Amino acid sequence: METINDLQDRNFSWHALSKEALLEKLSATELGLQASAVDQRQVLYGVNALPEQQKLSKLRRFLLQFHNILIYVLLGAAFITALLGHWLDTAVIITVVVANAIIGFIQEDKAENALAAIRHMLAPKANVLRNGQKEQVAAVNLVPGDVVYLEPGDKVPADCRLLSCFSLSVDESILTGESVPSKKDTKVSTVNAALGDRHSMLFSGTIIKAGQGVAIVVSTGELTQIGQINCLLSSVQSLNTPLVNQMAVFAKWLTFFILAVAGLLLAYGLLIENYSFNYIFMAVVSLSVAAIPEGLPAILTITLAIGVKEMAKRNAIIRHLPSIETLGAVSVICTDKTGTLTRNEMTVSSLITDKHIFKLGGEGYAPIGNFSLNEELIDTKEHVLLDKIALASLLCNDATIKNNGEAWEVVGDPMEGALLSFSGKQGLDIDKENRSWQRADVIPFDAAHRYMATLNYNHEGESYIFVKGAPEQILSMSSQQISSDGNTETFDLKYWQEAAENIASEGQRVLAFGLIPVGIDISHIARKNIEGNIQLLGMVGMIDPPRIEAINAVKECYSAGITVKMITGDHAGTALAIAKNVGLKKIQKALLGKDIDALSDAQLQEEVLTTDVFARTSPEHKLRLVMALQAQDEIVAMTGDGVNDAPALKRADAGIAMGQKGSEAAKEASDLVLADDNFASIVAAIQQGRTVYDNIKKVISWSLPTSAGEAMIIIVALLLGLSLPITPIQILWINLITTVTLGFALAFDRPEKTLMQRRPRDASAPIIDKHLIWHITFVSGLFVCAVFAMSYMSLNQSHSASHAQTLSLNTLVILEIFHLLFIRNIFNDSFSFDFLKGSPILWLTICLVLLAQIAVIYLPFFQKIFGTTGLAFNEWILLLGVGVLVFMLLELEKQLRFFLLNTKHVKAF
Repeated sequence: METINDLQDRNFSWHALSKEALLEKLSATELGLQASAVDQRQVLYGVNALPEQQKLSKLRRFLLQFHNILIYVLLGAAFITALLGHWLDTAVIITVVVANAIIGFIQEDKAENALAAIRHMLAPKANVLRNGQKEQVAAVNLVPGDVVYLEPGDKVPADCRLLSCFSLSVDESILTGESVPSKKDTKVSTVNAALGDRHSMLFSGTIIKAGQGVAIVVSTGELTQIGQINCLLSSVQSLNTPLVNQMAVFAKWLTFFILAVAGLLLAYGLLIENYSFNYIFMAVVSLSVAAIPEGLPAILTITLAIGVKEMAKRNAIIRHLPSIETLGAVSVICTDKTGTLTRNEMTVSSLITDKHIFKLGGEGYAPIGNFSLNEELIDTKEHVLLDKIALASLLCNDATIKNNGEAWEVVGDPMEGALLSFSGKQGLDIDKENRSWQRADVIPFDAAHRYMATLNYNHEGESYIFVKGAPEQILSMSSQQISSDGNTETFDLKYWQEAAENIASEGQRVLAFGLIPVGIDISHIARKNIEGNIQLLGMVGMIDPPRIEAINAVKECYSAGITVKMITGDHAGTALAIAKNVGLKKIQKALLGKDIDALSDAQLQEEVLTTDVFARTSPEHKLRLVMALQAQDEIVAMTGDGVNDAPALKRADAGIAMGQKGSEAAKEASDLVLADDNFASIVAAIQQGRTVYDNIKKVISWSLPTSAGEAMIIIVALLLGLSLPITPIQILWINLITTVTLGFALAFDRPEKTLMQRRPRDASAPIIDKHLIWHITFVSGLFVCAVFAMSYMSLNQSHSASHAQTLSLNTLVILEIFHLLFIRNIFNDSFSFDFLKGSPILWLTICLVLLAQIAVIYLPFFQKIFGTTGLAFNEWILLLGVGVLVFMLLELEKQLRFFLLNTKHVKAF
């Protein structure tokens, strides 16, 4: 007995062995294994199941949500405010921290279920031959060498090599992405054959669509193709989103800066200014609380949550909250072909007769559509030959199509469903024709002969053998052709070969049709009666057509600076044809999976920038392509629906799965699920992602200058030996009433008009760049000047210290409101109708803040707590004037930058 490493080499070419070599390698026979051999192999190879990954406990995963330096700073702030007795502020900060932890825990709990989804795809039962007897066993107990029987509807229980089969076709779309079932045979394939070209192999998790087969198990468990995807998926490291990375860097620098400034001020106050420890310590605590934007994490979470809700309205379901903003940075979309760019429904697109090539319209399997010739619509009844081709398509057919109330669907082979749809478009009544033409005999399609034939007769004394099959096979058996006027004539082999090649070059799958008139007394078909006697009717070209909306979506992607690349398991010709139809750009060639294997990582990184179509790819190829693009600093979105897409979906910066036709493994490995399987929804999701990021930038651009302005007031007062113009408790009040409420309004801001005309943002750019640093400095300076000016004016007019502090408090609040109005329009002019329109939430929050300020100033209860006094009407007018002045200065500075940069598409702060 060979060892598992010898026998179950995950890269072994089972498809390239002869039957004799195969059985010798497996130490097995076509009569199955004996019970003793099964027991030995189960010990040696283990169960036919995929290993489960060890996961952290729920408690530990929840506690890890607090492992963030910014969270530590917030907890420190909560501790300090608790020492000061400011329990309300402590409660607010703790609530923010816990809410973030709960949201992160819930999202993470859903994030790693891809492996479980793949495990559920394995077949539960299998029919095997053991001890010379056919029996049903649990699929987990299969071992290499087991002989299994497979019928339509069965899920293949392990990777197997066919020993014999009859008209066998298998749906392998979960692995290859091909929309058409793969025809199987027992022929040996070449060693380097692509997965979809290994016709003698059956793969675990795929589904038998038609025919029967007897196969021998060659690989089980994690060494099957689906098991290899499972291993690949478990080894793929998910990437953090750009915002998560940037926030981590930002939190570290913010923590260092706040602690450094606080320590220096404490030393300065004690050693140089000789302040009492209690006074300087309270001032430093006030500084720390002012500098920490404690409401920022909550507002960021709210902004992301609003994005989730808006995306759901557009059929895009977000699974991982932070991935929303990643969509705003996407620079490349790697998309599968089948079911993503195409409808995953075969359609007859072309029809060839002896003189013409017709084009057919219509969608899906609905028997409704127009015929055109030379781009002009025609009346098909003027072309009598079309009726005969449509009749052959209908009768030499084992499928059915039906209307389920919402759409037409096919029961059987999708290609045969497309032929029935064509017959209906031609005007034939499918049910009526099936009743009129009785089938007397049939030769089913098989891979060896590559054609199907039926013997049909009607009650009018007509009897024909209708034949359909691969063009080269039908042409080799034809002796005559039927002309457009219905007469028989000499067969023109060259014409038909060129026509078939032209249609095939467009990515269409070609079938040829013919008939043989026979006597009414014939009741049986023999292959010898067919070969050389066919009268050729014509050919049809079928294709899985592109979605119309996908064509428009690709255009939008290019206008937004986003490149689209197709990665598919299908043939190169088909992939290039679809790529051309949907409008991809770099389609001079298709890079095949075998070509990718021959390239080093460095070579692939160069090649991936110059090629937009990749065909005959495996899961490993898709993963390598995503990683090659990421190595070129691209932010990659990967779309897909099959199990074969799962590793690449997990690795991509934004994994996008199809919700309707996608496998559970693809959905669980993704960040985003499209409920309508519509490529166009990706563009809508990217637009929303850009909106979310814009709003996050606005929140940060408002929060940091505000916090910095408050902190600078304290710093300037301490350095100049002045009394604090605002008390510590008043600073805490400002943080409580403005930081969360006003910043919250920005989360609802509308997208900019030019949003989808910008190029993708640089995901590696830091949050605090030179633009934001300058803005923080400029705004802080304006805040300091305004607050000290108002405080000085009040004291100079012999008002009390509490009056001066109340005036300073309200100055800060008014300035933060006008700064908010300015930040809303950092990309455009503020003086526009959009400025006045805003969002209802914006004006509601401003009104709430003003009402809260009035309560703090005029209600005796709050006056005692916060040390405030009432203000006169003219002082409110003065406050409004100061706010307008600061707003004008901010707008003047922005317009000056616009002028200097000679553009209004200025980078956000």
